[in-house]
Amino acid sequence: MIEKILSLQDVNIRETTPLVSPAELKAKYPLSDETAQFVYESRETVKSILKGDDKRVIAIVGPCSIHNPDIAVEYAHKLAAVAKDVKDRMIVIMRVYFEKPRTTVGWKGLINDPGLNDTFDMATGLNLARQILREVNQAGLPAATEMLEPITPQYIADLITLASIGARTTESPTHRQMASGLSMPVGFKNSTEGSLEVATNAMKAARAEHCFLGIDNDGNTCIVNTRGNDMGHLILRGGRNGPNYDAASLVEASRLLESAKLPPRFVVDCSHANSDKDYKRQPIVWNDVIQQRVDGNETIVGLMLESNLKAGQQSLGSDVKALEYGVSITDGCISFEQTEDLLRSAHEKLGG
Repeated sequence: MIEKILSLQDVNIRETTPLVSPAELKAKYPLSDETAQFVYESRETVKSILKGDDKRVIAIVGPCSIHNPDIAVEYAHKLAAVAKDVKDRMIVIMRVYFEKPRTTVGWKGLINDPGLNDTFDMATGLNLARQILREVNQAGLPAATEMLEPITPQYIADLITLASIGARTTESPTHRQMASGLSMPVGFKNSTEGSLEVATNAMKAARAEHCFLGIDNDGNTCIVNTRGNDMGHLILRGGRNGPNYDAASLVEASRLLESAKLPPRFVVDCSHANSDKDYKRQPIVWNDVIQQRVDGNETIVGLMLESNLKAGQQSLGSDVKALEYGVSITDGCISFEQTEDLLRSAHEKLGG
């Protein structure tokens, strides 16, 4: 009888492995006073832009996903130099994405599998994520990331200026609740189908107070009570019916936001369905949207680009050492040189 009772739980669990607590990881890789001040000021700048008080444009650029710490840090230092030159008209934020939602299966990101080999050494992944984020911020770049696992924010959120909820999870009540307690602005992508209503509903849900299960800074399971996050915003990334960055689509997005009593300002993702999943088309989207902003559409407050040291995409095979340095292992990215050209060109146009 006892054996039968025991077999009712964890039937499909092979093993469980304890993790370091958020407090212990933060003590190992603490924030300096200067970095903490930088993150705070970066968040306040983004909030001012989202409110319409600061007329600069947010540029969220960087790798589709971080898979190599050396690449990430090199990219950050190169991007930081450009960011300084355009800061009067644009605030450049680096994409530092560690968690990858998959349609079916595949590599789930640096936190989940830092060895790129299905060993799932998440303790090492969390260590690497925090180290990388510290270096990105110390280089003078705010960091943006997608929040996927609900407990991840406890480990890294103090280093994040801008968060996003992906197209696959925007409809998830768990992620809407999590977003309501995040300490930074959060972007909600329209659904993979292209629905904006899913994202606007998520924004409204995240503005409300919530109560849910989570962990505290010491890693203890607890009840989390949130105040609500009113700094949610829409990210347009296209859908199965095609792109949604054209002028008519942006007018419709503004109308839907206003009818939902939400601020009619949004970020346009130049990748994914907006580029027909062809990374080479991202500059076309970027230039079109920048021109719309130059022509007076101030509902556009930001753009996103997937960019790496080198252009293209490579498959993750069994030999990690065979990977080409600086090339994405998830979605295709444009090169850093092309990214720099787009940022400088946009800076010039926005000053016209």
